Amino acid sequence: MTMQVQVVSPERILWTGDAELVTARTVEGGDITFLTGHAPFVGALEIGQVIIRPEAGEDTAFAVHGGFVEVSSNQVSLLTDVAEPAADIDVERARAALATAKAALATDPLDPAAPAAVRRAELRLLVAGATAD
Repeated sequence: MTMQVQVVSPERILWTGDAELVTARTVEGGDITFLTGHAPFVGALEIGQVIIRPEAGEDTAFAVHGGFVEVSSNQVSLLTDVAEPAADIDVERARAALATAKAALATDPLDPAAPAAVRRAELRLLVAGATAD
């Protein structure tokens, strides 16, 4: 048995289909996996990887940078500010962003934006299956 899943950003629907499971990172709960029959749930998404296991085929990964997840009646909706499928991630750009963010953090350890920029760049590399090299 499967669930209907959709990943939606302000620009477009990034993924829709039937899936066996969805794993996402929430702000208060850490990583959570949703399976068929999951109790209703609403949560804020943290910067993290979302994994969707479709009914057929390989797992699909997204780099998600905030938003919300709602689960109800075997439907999972991920409404995200920014979500990037692994295939769309520019690895060299992510590496450059990581270097810039780490330099900003080293220059000003109290800069509130720098740690989040580091996490976003590291996440993009993780989802793309690349290293920081």
